[in-house]
Amino acid sequence: MSDEPVPHTGAMEGKGAYNLHSRIPAAGGSLAIPLFEAAAQRIPIDTTDRPIVIADYGSSEGKNSLAPIHAAVGVLRSRIGAERPIIVYHTDLPGNDFNSLFNVVDNEPGSYARQDTLTFPCAIGRSFYRQVLPTSYVDLAWSSYAAVWLSQVPCQIPDHIFIPCAGEAIRAKFDHQAALDWSRFLALRANELRPGGRLVVALPSLEHDGSTDFAALMNHANAVIAKLVDEGMIRSEERARMTLASHPRREKDLMAPFVDGGQYAGLLVEHVSTAHATDTAWTEFETDHDAVKLASKRALFFRVIFAPSLAQSLSPERTMGERLAFINQLEQGICQRLVGEPSRLDHLVGIIVLAKQKVSD
Repeated sequence: MSDEPVPHTGAMEGKGAYNLHSRIPAAGGSLAIPLFEAAAQRIPIDTTDRPIVIADYGSSEGKNSLAPIHAAVGVLRSRIGAERPIIVYHTDLPGNDFNSLFNVVDNEPGSYARQDTLTFPCAIGRSFYRQVLPTSYVDLAWSSYAAVWLSQVPCQIPDHIFIPCAGEAIRAKFDHQAALDWSRFLALRANELRPGGRLVVALPSLEHDGSTDFAALMNHANAVIAKLVDEGMIRSEERARMTLASHPRREKDLMAPFVDGGQYAGLLVEHVSTAHATDTAWTEFETDHDAVKLASKRALFFRVIFAPSLAQSLSPERTMGERLAFINQLEQGICQRLVGEPSRLDHLVGIIVLAKQKVSD
């Protein structure tokens, strides 16, 4: 097992795949939309004609961003009128499929850009663990499920791919990295927000004991990967590098930087909560009783979000065809295992709303 940190650079699967199969993150993020609307109502609006700036940190292919941005634009229009421009910056890693994002923003019937011609979409390919936008520039910010990803993997997990399934000593290393990353994420966003600006973050959470409903799915994926090693499709050294940088956080983890004095980097907590996201796939299964369909949805969800990161651990000489074959076999193997074990997946979502202090505060 390597103790050398490995930077996380994996984007979600592109060519529209994430948009099609990311209903679980969409359901979780939807819980924060009313809070995002409230944040849009509370940000200070000056009397100049400068554009109002919205930042979407971790947009992926954009479909899951449409509803929250549309909601916020609606609130802002009620405050600033129809003529003042609004700029929306969608940010993600450089490897993100921004072509699909712009196609969705331009063509999806529910897109804010189709319904409001003075709201202008932009994109930036840069990790949000760096400064993404100018200082004191952003009025309103949104980040849904992206902040669950760490900037780097501090070490590999010897017998699993998922951090919550690791042993106590290994988890402690990831907890430390997660704390550093969360503090850095907040400090950077505080720098980019205008005084009085708001940031709303939603991301997967954990039970108080550190467990998660995602563990069962991850156990299946881990078993399929072990089988692919046994079958010779991937090498043991490649398997040893396969650790997902996804680290769900509990409410106490979100609040940790705010322990001293109730503020951090000029940010104040206006709201923090944890809620269950509805498992829409299970709701459909209760009607159609189609276990194959349910298993396929679960496997495709895993594929579009996690498989690209795992495929990055394959040796550099691997061809694109070999990488795609690995992803296909991983998806199929997970699906086969899940068919016989249909189960509900109502995962926890942590939500936090932060306000940047005004100069007079």
